[in-house]
Amino acid sequence: MAPMASALEEDAQDIFDAAVRRVQADRLLDANATPEWAPRSLDDYDAVRMVGMGKAAMAMAGVAESILHGRIEEGIAVVPAGYPAQYPPSLPSPETVEVFEGGHPLPTDASVRAGRRLREHAQALGAGDLLLVAVSGGGTALASRPVSSVDVADLRTTYHRLLTAGVPIGPANVVRKHLTQVGGGQLARAAFPAHVGALVVSDVVGDDLSVIASGPTVPDPSTHKDAMQVLYRNDLWHEVPESVRQHLAAGARGSRPETPGSGDDCFEAARTQLVGTNDTALAAARAAAEDLGYSVRTVRSGVEGEARRVGERQAETLIDAAVQAPTCWVWGGETTVTVTGDGTGGRNQELALGAALTLEGASRTAVLLSGGTDGIDGPTDAAGAWATPGTVAAARAAGCAPCDHLDRNDAYPLFDTIGQLLRPGPTHTNVMDVQVGLVHPDA
Repeated sequence: MAPMASALEEDAQDIFDAAVRRVQADRLLDANATPEWAPRSLDDYDAVRMVGMGKAAMAMAGVAESILHGRIEEGIAVVPAGYPAQYPPSLPSPETVEVFEGGHPLPTDASVRAGRRLREHAQALGAGDLLLVAVSGGGTALASRPVSSVDVADLRTTYHRLLTAGVPIGPANVVRKHLTQVGGGQLARAAFPAHVGALVVSDVVGDDLSVIASGPTVPDPSTHKDAMQVLYRNDLWHEVPESVRQHLAAGARGSRPETPGSGDDCFEAARTQLVGTNDTALAAARAAAEDLGYSVRTVRSGVEGEARRVGERQAETLIDAAVQAPTCWVWGGETTVTVTGDGTGGRNQELALGAALTLEGASRTAVLLSGGTDGIDGPTDAAGAWATPGTVAAARAAGCAPCDHLDRNDAYPLFDTIGQLLRPGPTHTNVMDVQVGLVHPDA
């Protein structure tokens, strides 16, 4: 069984790699199928600047420069620290657009400087100009210029509380966009009366443009009061700093301006286009699986929930399915982890560990791989991990106690010890996570 199990593990990684490759910038912004970049033809604009925030920003800037042949005069792309040093040589590098490193997943002083620079580029443009915006996952933290009444330390504390409480990205960004000056349509407002053309790579379930990187170029349907309610519902109101509570409460009373809504004039001059999603990646995963000879049973996006529970359910699917041929399941979405321990890991690794405990001792040949399409899972150098029916036994033989690791949110050292971490490095894209389940027919 071991050789066949190894082959399934390699196939799972190849399928995951195909999903990621399809959502990298040069495939999404294909010169032969150029998106509608702006409200008008690019030739109609006096000047074009480009700004970007998120894990795909550097790659999108490089590809846009190569396609637009000198039309971009200057700009800035903000990516996580360390990303420029790990830029894929297969992608064109930006030459006109400055690459800036910000903090992620928590904002830093560099994030504040980046947010200020984004707004400066937007405000420098006039009515005959265009601001081209590349939006992708991670943008909220990377370009977090706080409101004047909240400093970066208090902003960082608030982001950390939201993260460790497992608050989903949508509600979390309702809070974050009301504490900062880029998200919630505020970048479009800063650029007005210049036109805005935004190209968006989605990292959220449902592809809500107002949630992705906190929606810097689209109307914000939420309010300060909504942000307060998110904190109350998650028992965080008294866990965030006083400056945050005061600011949100003042906004709810009408003493602070709301983020721009659908009636704001700035959106009449803005076009925001979705160019890549989790479904895009899943379609590529399906095609890759079929090319490898697998019968694809399920392709489903929108997966949410506690990571370990999702892993258990997906593993049960692999165990219970009756198959007559090599069979593949593909899932995608973004799970959450409620942090109760002090271990090291991420949601994909925790999902894989939950799956491993369910798969333990199963008599069939199976693998479940879970990885973040950005190449990074939590504060680790891995995108995720994979589990087989032999994972738990291998971990115990290596001196690890799988249940203890799960209790402490400590999946990373377990999978590292047994060599089952997925390590593609930063991919310079982000469309949430992909899980690949493979089963070989029972003997």
